Amino acid sequence: MDQASVKRSALVVAAIASFLTPFMVSAIVIALPTIGNEFGSDAVSLGWVTLGYSLAAAMFLVPMGRFADIHGRKKVFIWGVVIYAVSTILSASAWSLPVLVVCRVVEGIGSSMIFGTGTAILTSVYGPAERGQALGVNVAATYLGLSLGPFVGGFLTQALGWRAIFLATLPLALLIIVLAIWKLGAEWAEARGQSFDLAGSVIYGLALVAVMYGFSQLPGLQGAMLLAAGLAGLVLFVVWEGRQASPVLEIGLFRQNPVFAFSNLAALLNYSATNAVSYYLSLYLQYTQGLSPQGAGLVLLAQPAMQAIFSPLAGRLSDRVEPRAVASVGMALTVVGLVLLAFLSQGTPMGLIIAALILLGLGFAFFSSPNTNAVMSSVGRPHYGVASGVLGTMRLTGQTTSTAIAMLILVLYMGRVKVTPEVQGPFVASARTLFTILALLCTAGVFASLARGKVRRGAGQEA
Repeated sequence: MDQASVKRSALVVAAIASFLTPFMVSAIVIALPTIGNEFGSDAVSLGWVTLGYSLAAAMFLVPMGRFADIHGRKKVFIWGVVIYAVSTILSASAWSLPVLVVCRVVEGIGSSMIFGTGTAILTSVYGPAERGQALGVNVAATYLGLSLGPFVGGFLTQALGWRAIFLATLPLALLIIVLAIWKLGAEWAEARGQSFDLAGSVIYGLALVAVMYGFSQLPGLQGAMLLAAGLAGLVLFVVWEGRQASPVLEIGLFRQNPVFAFSNLAALLNYSATNAVSYYLSLYLQYTQGLSPQGAGLVLLAQPAMQAIFSPLAGRLSDRVEPRAVASVGMALTVVGLVLLAFLSQGTPMGLIIAALILLGLGFAFFSSPNTNAVMSSVGRPHYGVASGVLGTMRLTGQTTSTAIAMLILVLYMGRVKVTPEVQGPFVASARTLFTILALLCTAGVFASLARGKVRRGAGQEA
């Protein structure tokens, strides 16, 4: 197969996979109230349906990226889709909320294998001059999944029940497996022959779980202790990795590569500032504004629709203009959208909510593709899987942190109770605190984005 065909096939397979998991994530968010009604769960417990998935994916992304660099990105990618497909069947069969959360954890592990390799495969076959455009198309597929998820998820929830959301993704998963085996003849494993740091991977995973779970349990004593233990574990991980000949994560990528370090920091701050928007607004639109799941999904469609439309343009632009300039403008637009949402009330006009979501979508489109291009162009080929895994970890850790912030604020304002008319006042009042905090996080992300330096000046990472 010629190189042009390999590029097209890799882009198609990666794009479909990038559509699949975000579609599931956004579709399930819109179904949370219905799931809560069936299982009699409160808003905070429901958050674990998304938090469990994100936490598991974040744990395994870097180890799976490194494993793929050594043993083959295509192989790990295909097995990830298989695990994901099996987990969706199990999720559709869940008979309680705890069982559903466990199934979502397995789904997160499969997703880590997909996202730890998909971007790395694209970076392996596309050169620097065209990489931004390819990554932009891939990001657009991600946001197309986010766009259709709320609408399709709302429709399926109303017509067939929330379990249909999981079953609806199975045909896509099977299509990805067939195309990957049939069309991706090559294998990419530039670190083949190196050893895999299993001990480091375990330390990393346990420390990350402790940090994320501990954060979600604040302000309780157990949460503070877990958070402290997790941070200590991350310090141990850094020390351990510095002594390994073949580390799961090359710490020097952060110490000696400012583009890589600050681009990942910007991603962490951006996702920490934005992921809670859909979680909170899904509850707000249905419980406060009285919309149906499908109606709420149509409103939430505004943000990812903008992301899907403008991400290829932003990616192509980052092939010609320094990524930090494009990404920083995108972050600034996101700040404005979050500030608008900080003024939510029980009677906020729907037009203002949609305008804020449009700004968020535009901002994220102009941040994500250029930022991904900067990260992947700042490292050498043997590190593509790890770089993809680190970036994915920043995304999922940020998403987990964002959801945890929202859950913590809800607990502080209204306790661990279901959202009912009696608690509408505290529920809506929590919006000002939540979105103010998120806007401040995103503002810090603007400065991190600007501090990264020039990608092309530090190139030479294609070796």
